[in-house]
Amino acid sequence: MTAPTTHPAHHPGPDLGGRTALVTGAAGGIGRACVLRLAAAGAKVRAVDRDAEGLEALTGQAQGLAGVVEPQTLDLTDLDAAEQAAAGTDILVNNAGLQLVRPIEEFPPDVFHTVLTVMLEAPFRLIRGALPHMYGQGWGRIVNISSVHGLRASAYKSAYVAAKHGLEGLSKTAALEGAEHGVTSNCVNPGYVRTPLVERQIADQAAAHGLPEERVLADVLLKDSALKRLLEPDEVAEAVAYLCGPQASFITGTSLPLDGGWTAH
Repeated sequence: MTAPTTHPAHHPGPDLGGRTALVTGAAGGIGRACVLRLAAAGAKVRAVDRDAEGLEALTGQAQGLAGVVEPQTLDLTDLDAAEQAAAGTDILVNNAGLQLVRPIEEFPPDVFHTVLTVMLEAPFRLIRGALPHMYGQGWGRIVNISSVHGLRASAYKSAYVAAKHGLEGLSKTAALEGAEHGVTSNCVNPGYVRTPLVERQIADQAAAHGLPEERVLADVLLKDSALKRLLEPDEVAEAVAYLCGPQASFITGTSLPLDGGWTAH
């Protein structure tokens, strides 16, 4: 007699009801997926981005979820405003990023400065703004959307690689300081994700390597990945939600690669 087929119980993930989260770069890609995932878990999510129209569309998408989405238009190069925006948050997801692919000798210094400001200095200021509340209540979750480029370098991405390597160190420092206060800090390290940022990179890499765009994905971006596909934003959001839940309370100061086996080399 054939045994009945069984299926694992469905786990909807952490219950974040009553928690306030802040997600930067919220209007698209990974940020949008994180906002929707945390709101689905019941959190009140401050969705921060400089793209007001994108935030408006995101707010419409969030209708009917267990939590609520509060859009906040903000340019993270305004560091004082970034720090103030993080006050009172229980969960902080540092996601905002930008990319330019150029050889170092051709890399515009002003763009290098902007990348480091948005992707390293702004996360520092956001963490600085969030910690007093987290410490006061003895609970907090910091999730930094790093990258496989926080663990490995690639040519022509000096600013992005420098920022992500710096973010890794900042995250570990926050973990060591926050442990006694019930605050965890971790990085999530995606490989190439199906986002507008990656679509722009394909065009940039095609120019840098002199390749047709259709070859860039297989021959450049995914060359070192065992899994030959792009990661989906929802997959990153699930990892973020896991790190915010009670089952991840002993995970801190670490980096979670979602890289299709890239760093297994």
